[in-house]
Amino acid sequence: EDREKFSRIIDDLGLQQAEWKELLDMSSALRFADKVGYPVLVRPSYVLSGAAMNVAYNAERLAEYLFEATGVSPDHPVVISKFITGGREIEMDGIAKDGVVMGCAIHEHVENAGVHSGDATLMLPTQTVSEYVLARIEDATKKIVEKLEITGPFNIQFIAKESDVLVIECNLRASRSFPFISKTMGVDFIEAASKLMVGASVTDMNLPNIGTRNRPSKYVGVKAPMFSFTRLGGADPILGVEMASTGEVACFGVDVHEAFLKALVSTGFKLPEKSIALTVPRDLLEEVVHHVWILHEMGYELMCTAETHPFMVAKGIPCTLVHYADSELLPNIRTLISNNHVDLVVNLPTSSSTELKNNFLTRRTAVDFGVPLLTNAQLFKMFVESLRKHKEGKVQFTRGASLFDYYEREAPSDSWTSPTEFH
Repeated sequence: EDREKFSRIIDDLGLQQAEWKELLDMSSALRFADKVGYPVLVRPSYVLSGAAMNVAYNAERLAEYLFEATGVSPDHPVVISKFITGGREIEMDGIAKDGVVMGCAIHEHVENAGVHSGDATLMLPTQTVSEYVLARIEDATKKIVEKLEITGPFNIQFIAKESDVLVIECNLRASRSFPFISKTMGVDFIEAASKLMVGASVTDMNLPNIGTRNRPSKYVGVKAPMFSFTRLGGADPILGVEMASTGEVACFGVDVHEAFLKALVSTGFKLPEKSIALTVPRDLLEEVVHHVWILHEMGYELMCTAETHPFMVAKGIPCTLVHYADSELLPNIRTLISNNHVDLVVNLPTSSSTELKNNFLTRRTAVDFGVPLLTNAQLFKMFVESLRKHKEGKVQFTRGASLFDYYEREAPSDSWTSPTEFH
């Protein structure tokens, strides 16, 4: 899409979006960043999978990213916008006819905004989104679809933070989540979109639409990404605004934790048996300490690097100090991983992280030796909550029910499809 043109449309519609500016020259870009405050997001036009899209936390990085973005998309606008930290990313997938929404599904990311939608873990139905935010998203969707006179599939991405609901972008195509929402909601969105584009009726398809809140009601779907970092020697296995995943897995559960754990394990993730190594920067320690305590209560042996160890000890969480990956002292985290003494590596980098080289070496060593790795705080917390439920016997996935099993358990009043319709 043309970022500048779309941003102007959103302004004209009176919808919220992050403060933005089209790149005219380097000096104006730097002035804009100083005005709105770092971090800022560099967004080239007409690119796939977030190519050359980056978050800049200082002027030096901004200049570097702008040069890269103009090289990827030299003939089209590059937009700089204020990056919203701590926001919740929510997506609206839908189909329309002549500017009217004919069917849609709202799903949310486990990870906060800043992770490309193709790399994010999706939950359907939404789990933490308020009715107020849902209503704002639906209202914005109707206005955007009408303004663009959409016929066919579309995907609109939003950020919700406190009472603000901001538009990120709109893609006039089927997104990679269309198969996921079709399977989870029991209706073929691609078939419906195809019918609308050729003028056929979809009235007999029982599509969910604006205001739908009960599909599904008896189970939850979670879509988790799969990565190929083991085949990309030297690549940093970390999530960002540029897409890195090469596949995905969708699973279903009686609640979000069961569905999440099933999906994660289906990607090849091994549950830890004994020991977990943690590196957490200062600005995340307070956020994750509660979940680190849960790991301690479950009996895991915790190993923490220098920045994390004193905080956890001060909070009454027993843990062993391990040296950074480049240290010649023992035990260091790299040696422990390579010698198979660690079952799970939790490395949560942020813009405030100071041990950049050591963090990279830790993550890369985990990937190279096939040790499960978590690099996102929200993902880590969801994993701990799900693991605790599993340990308590409240979540099971070794004898996982299929989607057809959930259909079988539905009462006739719960079902929105007949046995002969799409499943």
